[in-house]
Amino acid sequence: QVQFVESGGGLVQPGGSLRLSCAASGIITSAYPMVWYRRAPGKQRELVARISATSSTIYVDSVKGRFTISRDNAKNTVYLQMNSLKPEDTAVYYCNADRGVGVVADWGQGTQVTVSS
Repeated sequence: QVQFVESGGGLVQPGGSLRLSCAASGIITSAYPMVWYRRAPGKQRELVARISATSSTIYVDSVKGRFTISRDNAKNTVYLQMNSLKPEDTAVYYCNADRGVGVVADWGQGTQVTVSS
């Protein structure tokens, strides 16, 4: 069974930083592009960042220059470094593997990120 477990969220002040981790099981993440999504209150889940199997990256415009997605294939883990956080980054963050049309596994619990003073 493929499973992703997100961690590293929390409460942070505007301008602060967090590093999210996504530990995978039941799948070899190095074979897939990996994605981070987020769902803010009252909004649909949106793609935040994607890293290809060759480590090319793309980001939604709102996080460009502030967030960095990376992967450690040896640990089967994907990360999202978030700097200069803003209140509008408040959301539950989820990771998954990208299968082209949709994602590989059911969404996990995610990790809550709250940016507030």
